[in-house]
Amino acid sequence: MNIVVCVKYVPDATADRQFESDNTVDRVGVDGLLSELDEYAVEQALQLKEKAGEGEHEVIALCVGPEKAVDAARKALQMGADKAVHVLDDAIAGSDYIATSLVLAKAIEKIGVPDLVVCGMASTDASGSVVPAMLAERLGLPQVTLASVVEAQGDQVRIKRDNEGSTEVIGATLPIVLSVTDQTGEARYPSFKGIMAAKKKPLDVFSLADLGVDAGEVGLSVAWSQVEETTARPPRTAGEVVTDEDGSGAVALAEFLASKKFI
Repeated sequence: MNIVVCVKYVPDATADRQFESDNTVDRVGVDGLLSELDEYAVEQALQLKEKAGEGEHEVIALCVGPEKAVDAARKALQMGADKAVHVLDDAIAGSDYIATSLVLAKAIEKIGVPDLVVCGMASTDASGSVVPAMLAERLGLPQVTLASVVEAQGDQVRIKRDNEGSTEVIGATLPIVLSVTDQTGEARYPSFKGIMAAKKKPLDVFSLADLGVDAGEVGLSVAWSQVEETTARPPRTAGEVVTDEDGSGAVALAEFLASKKFI
């Protein structure tokens, strides 16, 4: 079984995130990391490989982004992926979901369309949840999305999808595009052995030219959506203390919440 798992480098949620002058997210001047939701995708890819038994099985981590985005691919290698591919090209900056899915699809075609493409349910920076579906359309593959449980046997995959008040069981025959949720189980931590082994694993870098993608098809200038304006988060201010010396505290609290439109 050959598996490609798509991973994304996102700004650290605990860092002081900023926007560029063109209102795109600053992905260079801020600390970043592998999207937590993509860690679940890596984990499921590794588990499927481990459960496949004898034979040639391979997990390839694929990321698209600036130079620092390679850290996301390296994290996947440290977790246990066999090799990684990083699509690096300045023209990609500012790309929307449509352009991103194009680049990912072309990279997968260059690698060789695998038995399974695994994605996280969303990225922690944009939370669009649409790239897996777009990727499936571009690759001409069925999509099985939002899996909370994944089981595979031979060329058959069965997933459970949890909805509000119900659970769906869906079966599919490989090859497919699969997305998994954060309910599939905790992702493994890279061991010291895994970290050291990752340094010797293959990591290929592709440009748009390598993929046969015209620079005019990607980037902010052709994005279907753009951020017109951003406003910095206001600084924290001191809170208001509601006293209850005469029994009117509850009324004062309710009035305060109503004035802020919380109730």
